Amino acid sequence: MWGPSHFFLILCLWACLDALPVAVNKTKVSPPVEELEPPKSADTGLHYDRYLREVIDFLEKDPHFREKLHNTDMEDIKQGKLAKELDFVSHHVRTKLDELKRQEVNRLRTLIKLKQDANGEKVDHQALLKQFEHLNNMNPHTFEVEDLDRLIKSATNDLDNFDKERHEDFKKYEMAKEHDRKEHLKTLDEDARKKEEEHFEELKKKHADHAKINHPGSQDQLKEVWEEADGLDPNDFDPKTFFKLHDTNGDGYFDEQELEALFTKELEKVYDPTHEEDDMMEMEEERLRMREHVMNEVDTNKDRLVSLDEFITATNRKEFLEPDGWETLEQNPIYTEEELREFEEHLAREEQDLNLKTNDLMKQREELERQQEQLNAQKMELQRVGE
Repeated sequence: MWGPSHFFLILCLWACLDALPVAVNKTKVSPPVEELEPPKSADTGLHYDRYLREVIDFLEKDPHFREKLHNTDMEDIKQGKLAKELDFVSHHVRTKLDELKRQEVNRLRTLIKLKQDANGEKVDHQALLKQFEHLNNMNPHTFEVEDLDRLIKSATNDLDNFDKERHEDFKKYEMAKEHDRKEHLKTLDEDARKKEEEHFEELKKKHADHAKINHPGSQDQLKEVWEEADGLDPNDFDPKTFFKLHDTNGDGYFDEQELEALFTKELEKVYDPTHEEDDMMEMEEERLRMREHVMNEVDTNKDRLVSLDEFITATNRKEFLEPDGWETLEQNPIYTEEELREFEEHLAREEQDLNLKTNDLMKQREELERQQEQLNAQKMELQRVGE
């Protein structure tokens, strides 16, 4: 499982690439504009991330498309209305988009070729290309309205499904960890196994013994950040001021990365990288769970951004002042015994298949060595006859 990644919808990417003003210290001399590099937005995690970014970058350079983009709402973009504006962009931009598409198609074909070589069997190129729904592979030469529409819809759908896939990946990580622990116990004698089990239970109790966790996004949680991180009087807590303090890029929104940064104080109550019982992978999953929860509660228009209005509205709700308790990962079973059993059976089948392939390869190697010995013997016999 990867570290803390931050995933945005297509409009978030446009917003990140747009040159939005940020607060600066006017007492310092700023370097010339041409020497400044635009800030890098977070990787979306999509396998076509680079292609997506390059398409966005060139569309942003077209004045007509840029204007339409900023005057089109999210729903119209999802329905493909923005994609139709591609017909009106400049010839230079269209030419560059054609080139980008050809490069992406070639990249996909290279991946297919690598897969074919690895498997040692023929691959249906067209069938595999259809799996990459972010472009129209039936027309590999020019970037058309359908390509932009596909790109937007694919990115939107893939990013919407990210949290679901993340949950599954984390579940597999936890089951693999438990499986490895059980396999290790099998290698120990009875006394050592008993000590290992006792130590494991001791670590679990030690990890669970932590300070109370404030509900993410509640007044108590934000006030703690206000007091301990910002160094301000909790009696002076003001949601609007808090929002401006933690909107680190000054664009008027909390993105996922800015939200996740707010939970560090809570996570430090549970996780310490110097403690044997604390798993940093679990800490990052806890952070993402908190972000996901707050987004579900506060992000009413589902654009994966929290505006100032959405934030202020949330602070006026009863749940903000009187939240329920927050259950951490150790209080929420990640998997069932049945899921663990199925996972271990799957691992056993994979190991069996791997052993069979290894045996086949060994037999092939032995056969090749035998044939080589025969050839060497024949060669020596021919040389002897020739002499």
